[in-house]
Amino acid sequence: MTLFPSFFVQGATPAPSALLQFAPLVVIGGIFYLLLFLPMQKQKKAMAKMLSELKNGDSVVTTGGIVGTITAVDKDTITLRVKPDNLKLQFARSAVSAMVASEGTK
Repeated sequence: MTLFPSFFVQGATPAPSALLQFAPLVVIGGIFYLLLFLPMQKQKKAMAKMLSELKNGDSVVTTGGIVGTITAVDKDTITLRVKPDNLKLQFARSAVSAMVASEGTK
């Protein structure tokens, strides 16, 4: 009879394979991709689609918080009519952050 059980003796258990040591990192990477990168890609595609479909008469909000109605659309710029003075401002198309629901479409 020995004083120490066999699991205390060094070398009694074989070292796990390199694949098993690397597996938790792969699982963490997969979870990271599913929780962060996949939703960001979907949001980026939705934003690009919204920017490409801008047309006259759409109500939008810019990244600066200005709400206006599109009066002209060029390749890279849009012109907004801002109330109450019907002031016309020109913005880069990429400055649009969201579409606003029109009063007629609720």
